[in-house]
Amino acid sequence: MKFLRYGPAGQEKPGVLDDDGNVRDLSAVIDDFSGAFLSADSLARIAAMELAALPLVPGTAQKDLRLGPCVTGTGKFICIGLNYADHAAEAGMDIPSEPVIFNKWTSCIVGPDDDIQIPRGSTKTDWEVELAVVIGTPGSYISEADALSHVAGYCIVNDVSERAFQIERMGTWDKGKGCDTFGPVGPWLVTPDEAGDIDNMAMWCEVDGTRYQNGTTATLVYKVPFLISYCSQFMSLQPGDIISTGTPPGVGMGQKPPVYLQGGEVMHLGISRLGTQTQRVLPSLK
Repeated sequence: MKFLRYGPAGQEKPGVLDDDGNVRDLSAVIDDFSGAFLSADSLARIAAMELAALPLVPGTAQKDLRLGPCVTGTGKFICIGLNYADHAAEAGMDIPSEPVIFNKWTSCIVGPDDDIQIPRGSTKTDWEVELAVVIGTPGSYISEADALSHVAGYCIVNDVSERAFQIERMGTWDKGKGCDTFGPVGPWLVTPDEAGDIDNMAMWCEVDGTRYQNGTTATLVYKVPFLISYCSQFMSLQPGDIISTGTPPGVGMGQKPPVYLQGGEVMHLGISRLGTQTQRVLPSLK
């Protein structure tokens, strides 16, 4: 199934996409897609419902009906760096011997089609299409064999990044990763049964119609079950936590010469079976 959150920013309601592409309201069924409502039992209960009996929401998702982030109440926005061998090569870095973990601050989370704001002082704002995992069942020291049972679903993240802040400002990568609006999440939270083979998903990103990224999750260095298990060794994973698993080659930093966002561009990105995102880029704040 494809779960979603619709409505104005800060006033989103839970919904589900029916087989005809219509949004059905779930407000009478759950409070929102957070916490206990992301458990396997809760999502299974919704999946067993007759969707046609749920209230129809006027409008078309991602056209005249805004979608918010597909999950709320996220406590941790965990990201994995250099997790595609070909992306590590374009960045001039070695494939890491263990996963590289960094954070995006949860205040950066926005809807899949919301505007991206280039931050004050930015010179190297960049794009990264990524497969993300949303945790539904909490756990720590999770075994790799049991890892997928903790997944509520999958979604797209655009790991928008300011490379000068990330690399040149004497600190961890986090400085360039969590600026406001740098975390579009959605459009849908796609349940594992509908997401299908997560190791064989095409993924792409275009800027102003030019396709820069054109990859596949088949080239992930560290796969999803391992990443869940690995992260859970250092922190408990809680419902609503997001793990964004890395990006394939084609980021702006890797172009020759590099290409960075200046404002005025439109980014369009997607992953097979998980939908698409479209963001307008606003010029730097003065």
